[in-house]
Amino acid sequence: MSDLIAYHLEDGIATLTLNNGKVNAISPDVIAAFNAALDQAEQDRAVVIITGQPGILSGGYDLKVMTAGPEQAIDLVTKGSTLARRLLAHPFPVVIACPGHAVAKGAFLLLSADYSIGVEGPFSIGLNEVQIGMTMHHAGIELARDRLRKSAFHRSVINGEMFNPHTALDAGFLDLVVKPEELQAKALEVARQLKKINMKAHKNTKLKVRKELLETLDKAIELDQHHAV
Repeated sequence: MSDLIAYHLEDGIATLTLNNGKVNAISPDVIAAFNAALDQAEQDRAVVIITGQPGILSGGYDLKVMTAGPEQAIDLVTKGSTLARRLLAHPFPVVIACPGHAVAKGAFLLLSADYSIGVEGPFSIGLNEVQIGMTMHHAGIELARDRLRKSAFHRSVINGEMFNPHTALDAGFLDLVVKPEELQAKALEVARQLKKINMKAHKNTKLKVRKELLETLDKAIELDQHHAV
């Protein structure tokens, strides 16, 4: 599929593996590769597993792009928010197997899935935007507001608090935490269980449940296109 997103289909499960350097930075090319892989997964009618490299899902947006200028930053954030929206509305179940750190856009990926699994260990999960001098974008606020516990939402978005895997589970970033060596097997187990549900009912119910969120994200993405991040 791509050097940036490896695509492996087996038994109706498509595993998308992010592979973009030490921190798996999310760049415009990575997002394009994600969309191509999701197109293929839809064509294959597959349950999706998204994962990264040992120790990291993603450290967030590519800082070279984010610091290249306001237009480049806004364009990347818009593409990233649109990807999150797509994942939330994907017609087949989406599981994330997070092998370690998930920071900024990496954490937003967790919040865009139907089921997110993390691993035990000294890993950081959360939204560090205000720590590095970025005002949180509208779409990010709305996505976090929908998925995080209220107290954790405020601490995460406003204070830039980072969580370990177990506190991230309590906050709402993760649905399950397992030992690192169990991650792949558990993700496949969850994906196989999700394969058993009726996909038409899954899709239609997902769109009903998330109707207000998706409409809110559409408005937020539009707002973000007119404001520097």
